[in-house]
Amino acid sequence: MLTGCDVTNNETVDKVLWSMSRWNDRAQATLFSPDKLAVEYPESAIANPFPFNAYYTEDEIRTVDGTSYKLELGGLIRDARSWTLPELYALPQVSQVTRHICVEGWSAIGKWSGTPFRAFLERIGADTTAKYVGFKCADDYFTSIDMATALHPQTLLAFRFADRILPPKYGFPMKLRVPTKLGFKNPKHIAAITVTNTYPGGYWEDQGYNWFSGS
Repeated sequence: MLTGCDVTNNETVDKVLWSMSRWNDRAQATLFSPDKLAVEYPESAIANPFPFNAYYTEDEIRTVDGTSYKLELGGLIRDARSWTLPELYALPQVSQVTRHICVEGWSAIGKWSGTPFRAFLERIGADTTAKYVGFKCADDYFTSIDMATALHPQTLLAFRFADRILPPKYGFPMKLRVPTKLGFKNPKHIAAITVTNTYPGGYWEDQGYNWFSGS
């Protein structure tokens, strides 16, 4: 398609590329099945050590004070009060051993435990007919997912990794675990969740990464 463009005109090229990316989003959303599960593995397949990955180096990992932490809620949510960490830990939890797939080309299997995101959205009275769920993080990262993925049975608000409280390098106090999407759609250090019909974008998505980025 780009052969029909003046590649010296950055604005024209950007328009074509963004148009192709939006088409990819629509195609992936059409193919996504809320009933199709990501493969789950035996614990013997877990990677040890599990890789650290972020847009910063390991010596810049953000620390969050769990004693004062509050998860803020906003947007199309009936009960938008904030949640403390003990309140979140008291929610019913499940575990999964799934593969984390990075856009950089590597993957690793890990074990995450937490509350199904669908159950949490229902508990807070989120409008599950809305289009998007956005996330803001304590390390200034942000991203968003489609509601169908938010409601997928394997999408978790994860509080534990490998049966231990989530370490800072993996997202303490809470990360979103979405085994049906690429790793950058799994935000760490979540500080705020918003349900909205307005496209929220994302840190990498606003720089040209495909927004849907899932199966």
